[in-house]
Amino acid sequence: MASAAAQGSIARMPTRTEFAAAIQSRLLHERHRLAEQFANAQPTRHFAIDELLPPDWLREVAAAFPDPKTLLVKKSLREHKRVGIAVDDYPPVLGALLYAFQDQGVVDAIGSITKLQGLQPDPSLYASGISMMTKGDFLNPHLDNSHDGDQQRYRVLNLLLYATPDWHSDQGGSFELWDRQRRTPLELPALFNRLVVMETGPGSWHSVRRVLGNETLGDGPRNDEPGNDRQKNDGAGNDGARRCISNYYFADEAPTGNDYRHVTSFAGRPEEPVKRVLLAADAMARNLIGRAFPRLLQRSSHRRTAPK
Repeated sequence: MASAAAQGSIARMPTRTEFAAAIQSRLLHERHRLAEQFANAQPTRHFAIDELLPPDWLREVAAAFPDPKTLLVKKSLREHKRVGIAVDDYPPVLGALLYAFQDQGVVDAIGSITKLQGLQPDPSLYASGISMMTKGDFLNPHLDNSHDGDQQRYRVLNLLLYATPDWHSDQGGSFELWDRQRRTPLELPALFNRLVVMETGPGSWHSVRRVLGNETLGDGPRNDEPGNDRQKNDGAGNDGARRCISNYYFADEAPTGNDYRHVTSFAGRPEEPVKRVLLAADAMARNLIGRAFPRLLQRSSHRRTAPK
């Protein structure tokens, strides 16, 4: 059940159309800077933009997140997180924001920044939706599944909006981009109201650093990161849970110009030598099975069966 703040602490929640208009406007206002950032970014092409939405809007979204215990748990050597796509069961503001990123104006704005052609959103929310990560949760370095839930279109962009108010980098949970050898990551803190858009492909290794939650928070306020003053949790504040709104964009053609196909493949971190060996074997086996039995890849519980 959503918190009391999600029940209506403001008179009217933003609609999908209002979210989309705000996102599109913010992206287009910064499109030249973001296009340059994306084109020159390493080790994987990406851009990040802060203060994407009016902060009060996103605080209402944060308060509307369901109890983590009600979400689908993904727990293994590869990852530990909670995800959800049951949009009809959540407060409407969550679905409004999720699907605002699928508005054609937003898709076109992202396309103008990335220069990628034929971008297509995914109403089924395959492998996307909402996620919550609490103390101890993590996501090891990995390559995303190369295709959509029907194994027809290429996955080309990953859109991540971080939604926990007052989140600080010393709480862990930073988004990480790795070189192909997974030696040293580029770290992007999951700061409130930050949108990260990254290209996905055969070399786009990424991860989420282990979440520390609130164990690093002191008793007094800190202002070491602009716009992220720490505060007592009131149902829409920093309760130590890392919240994310995610979408994928797909395309009919491979962005590299060459066909490729792989399942989601995980690797160990540099400080995890045993895990590196185990996950390398795991990735090899999963890819062999995926090639031999491609229909198995279409059986995913992380997908809406009745797209909105």
